[in-house]
Amino acid sequence: MPTSHSRAGVASVCAAALTLSGLLVTGVLAARPAAAADPADYQNVRINEVTSSNDDTVELYNAGSTAVSVSGWKVSDDSFSPQSFSPSSGTIPAGGFVTFDSPKGLGDSDKLVLYTAGGTVVDRVEWATGKAKPAMARCGGDGTGAWVTTTTATTFGAPNAPGCPASVPAASRVRINEVTSGDADTVELYNGGTSAVALGAWKYVDGDTSHSPAALSSASPSATSIPAGGYVTFDSALGLGDNDSLFLVDGNGTTVDSVTWATGGAKPSSERCANGTGWFRTSTTATFGGANSCSGGSGGSGGDGGRLLGGGGALTSGCAPEAPTGTGSAPAGTLAWPGGKDVTIADDVCAFTTSTGPEGRDLSGLAFDPSNPSVLWAAKNKNWLFKLVKSNGKWIPDPSWSATGKQLRFLGGSGEPDSEGLTVGGNGHVYVTSERDNAKNTVPKDTIMEFDPTAAGSTLTPVHQWDMTAQFPQLNTGSKDDANLGFEGVAYVPDGWLTANGWVDPLTGAAYDPANYPLHGSGLFFAGLEWDGTLHAYGLNSDGTFTTFGTIDTGKDSVMDVTFDAGTQRIIATCDNTCGETHTSMKVDSTGALVPDVTYTNPAVMPVDNLEGFAIAPASTCVDGSREAVWADDGVYGFGPGSSSYGHALYSGTFPC
Repeated sequence: MPTSHSRAGVASVCAAALTLSGLLVTGVLAARPAAAADPADYQNVRINEVTSSNDDTVELYNAGSTAVSVSGWKVSDDSFSPQSFSPSSGTIPAGGFVTFDSPKGLGDSDKLVLYTAGGTVVDRVEWATGKAKPAMARCGGDGTGAWVTTTTATTFGAPNAPGCPASVPAASRVRINEVTSGDADTVELYNGGTSAVALGAWKYVDGDTSHSPAALSSASPSATSIPAGGYVTFDSALGLGDNDSLFLVDGNGTTVDSVTWATGGAKPSSERCANGTGWFRTSTTATFGGANSCSGGSGGSGGDGGRLLGGGGALTSGCAPEAPTGTGSAPAGTLAWPGGKDVTIADDVCAFTTSTGPEGRDLSGLAFDPSNPSVLWAAKNKNWLFKLVKSNGKWIPDPSWSATGKQLRFLGGSGEPDSEGLTVGGNGHVYVTSERDNAKNTVPKDTIMEFDPTAAGSTLTPVHQWDMTAQFPQLNTGSKDDANLGFEGVAYVPDGWLTANGWVDPLTGAAYDPANYPLHGSGLFFAGLEWDGTLHAYGLNSDGTFTTFGTIDTGKDSVMDVTFDAGTQRIIATCDNTCGETHTSMKVDSTGALVPDVTYTNPAVMPVDNLEGFAIAPASTCVDGSREAVWADDGVYGFGPGSSSYGHALYSGTFPC
């Protein structure tokens, strides 16, 4: 739980064992700097070309008559905080281009949002799988044309025409033509092509990134097709704010058109001038269903623009996100994340509410099922286990197992295990660690419990349970904070890996021989202690006893999760913001000891939160050299109130095979 990471309350008799420097600066937020003034004519800058391969390059075009400074501008993909980029030039001349390699990491299907230094949305593009390879480009006019996949090599730094197809698809000629954010929140589409376009699978979404796209076919009135040279109008079911955005997406998930307006910009309406092709400007008269009047307005440049509405906060009424605590620095020598730069939100908001944890947070340990990598197991601190499966790109509770999770009990069916870490054993059972009984939260109860996931019922009791509490007297001080610094993660490590790598048994001083421990099964369990970042190796015997193989130093102040990755042949000890959001791989060295190998930080786009859970998909799932990595946020805080990640627990990225 997040509160466990602030160690100021640890008993004085053990205080010398802790490193507090850097941990107590958490919670002090720097004052937000005043928003930078937007440069003149910034509305004329448009995303003009994008590629989602190699360096993930982006081209911007200035359609205006004056140069525009892009100093301090940022990009995001709508899921994470905007990131700075290094343009080929700090200023875009009139009619000119700048390019940059996206710091965000652009996926095979993704989106890109461009902001000024002050946070104003300038432009956005979204694409479906394969559409940005070799590139997505505006065709039919730099800065204003329709987004299509280019047919030749990219044309970064030059006009797009040489890379554009001979004819622009009919669907790409449909434009958002007029919008009002008044009582009706009405939208008008215009078809500038010579043939009708079916809209049955098309969707639209506003600037609130927590909103799911709405279908045009379910709009009022229903919009299922648009005639050549004709119009379709409908009322937005999402609600359009006084400063907001609207994005039109075709049936393949590719952006067709977008508009963003500032306060007052869509009252009475914001319309294209000229009709169907020009920039948006505020009008004095709405003309839905007919050609735009282009009366009144906001000046010659018009253009998209306005503040991005954060989104997410209003939807968290069913849970109570908790700000991170215990922030510290990463160990010396930590390397950058070796996988993809792109990370996405991978769950529904407030998805893990339970009868003992209605606040919806406290999702902690994660583990892929090695026999079925389409299953991700998750432990929630307040004695719950979730079996997760993928649905529309998100991890959701498997409804065939339990849509609301199953409650865990200690052996005998009593108590409320403070379930933190979990792993899947060689027998297919799920092993869960507990730091204490939440019904008696000042008393440590460091246990490993074995559950049969095929057992019927909404409550699970252990098949076996092993209690190691007596080994950690430093946690038994009568303090709930100390009791909450016990077993935070656990990993099952096969005997075959230990023997093949020459691990020396600390009990015998010789090469580990599994035959010496006939009741332990097919592997050992390595439990991570949050108190000091050590790993503790155990043989869990079928008669309820256990063998202790000693303590391993991870080089970290804390451990929040432990996983064995067969792909890299390493045991991975994970720490959240307490240790700078890092993952340390453990290997067997030439002496037969388990030692730290290399430490990586999280992808730069991720929030710095109590990210306690971490899992890497088996190598069998690899595609194009990568496989999925998943993180769990114990406090579902994301980037804080108003951000699209607020109220979410799971994040998905990629890790090398």
